[in-house]
Amino acid sequence: MAGRVRSVYKGKVLKLNVERVKLPNGAVVDLEVAHHPGGAVVVALDAAGRVCLLRQYRHAAGGWITELPAGKIDNREPPLECAKRELAEEAGVTARYWKRLGQFFSSPGVFTEVIHVFLARGLAPCDSAPEAHEVLEARWVPLAEATALAANGSLPDAKTTIGLFWARALLQTRGRAAAVARPGT
Repeated sequence: MAGRVRSVYKGKVLKLNVERVKLPNGAVVDLEVAHHPGGAVVVALDAAGRVCLLRQYRHAAGGWITELPAGKIDNREPPLECAKRELAEEAGVTARYWKRLGQFFSSPGVFTEVIHVFLARGLAPCDSAPEAHEVLEARWVPLAEATALAANGSLPDAKTTIGLFWARALLQTRGRAAAVARPGT
C-alpha cells in the first residue's frame, strides 16, 4: 500500500500531507510531509564590502531576528527572479551581478522546502517597499562582522548563516586565486 497520500491541510504557503511510503529498508510508514514552494536568500554585498542584514519581526520565531533578504518563491517563478524581487522589496536595491552559491533543504525530515542562495553585487538603489505583512529595518554591516555574528550564534537564522559562510568562502577562494595569478607574489 505504499504511495497513499492523505491531505491534511492546504493553505496559502503550506500543504500538509500524511504520505504512506516504503523506505529503502522495506518498512512501510506514514510520514507527515509539509510541501513548500521553496525560497531564495540573497547575500547583497556593496562596494564597501558590507552586506544587507534585516532586523525583521517573525512571529513564528518569537519576535525580532536578524536575517538576510529572502522570501518564498511565488507562482513557480525561477529562484533568481525570487531573489531579485525580494532584494528590491526588502533592501531597496537591485544588483547588476548575480552568482548562484547553491541550495539546501531547510529541514529535510519534514519539509520539501529548498532554499536557493545567491550573491548579489553591483548594487544600485531602487524604488520598492516591503509587503504589508513584512515589518523590517535594513542595515549594512561589514561581511567580516556579519560572519562573526553568525559564527558566535548571534544570528540564529539558518539561511543567513549558510548564505554568509558560502559567500565568504567564495570570495576568499577568488581572492587566493587572484593572488596566485598575479606575477611576483
